[in-house]
Amino acid sequence: MTGEILGACNCDWGCPCNFDAPPTYGHCEGVYVLAIEEGHLGDVSLEGVVFAWPGHSPGPIHEGGGKEFLILDEGSTPAQRAAIELLWRGGGVGSPFDEFASVRADVFETVVAPIEIELDGIRSTVRVRGDARLELQLSPIVNPVTGDEEQVFLDKPTGFTSLRSEMGMSTVATLTSEGIVWDIGGKYAEHGRFSYAGP
Repeated sequence: MTGEILGACNCDWGCPCNFDAPPTYGHCEGVYVLAIEEGHLGDVSLEGVVFAWPGHSPGPIHEGGGKEFLILDEGSTPAQRAAIELLWRGGGVGSPFDEFASVRADVFETVVAPIEIELDGIRSTVRVRGDARLELQLSPIVNPVTGDEEQVFLDKPTGFTSLRSEMGMSTVATLTSEGIVWDIGGKYAEHGRFSYAGP
């Protein structure tokens, strides 16, 4: 499947995970939002599906112990939701799902809710209202001296969520759910394109 991926976390600009380093503040709180343009799992078309993937890790993600859940758009079909949940649970379905599933300790109940998304690169926004409340607004990084917007890209041929990301910041990044609550606005954010295939 191919499409656009948005991310935000509680780390400083750049996100140390991108450079195989520990989180800025020792733990990780963040979210990925994926908007699928084309794709399928078996006979199930995933075209147009949007889902969010919030989580918390007590330390570096690769050390395990993470808590995560899925937010599935209520506009998707039951078959599409089942397909995304199957991918998210990993177990030999391919990257990046297998990697994240391998370090996950706790899974909270999947939430189905309306996902409002406006895709505009590093200025994209996401809003979810329901049993889980998520708000995400991305922005370019602002130079603290001149006030000018900076344009920064990360090219990472070995990346498994995306190979090229535009780095930015969140102006708003909040999550309220039964299992995880955070407010990480003003920290790192990114936008990129993804292309995933099975193993």
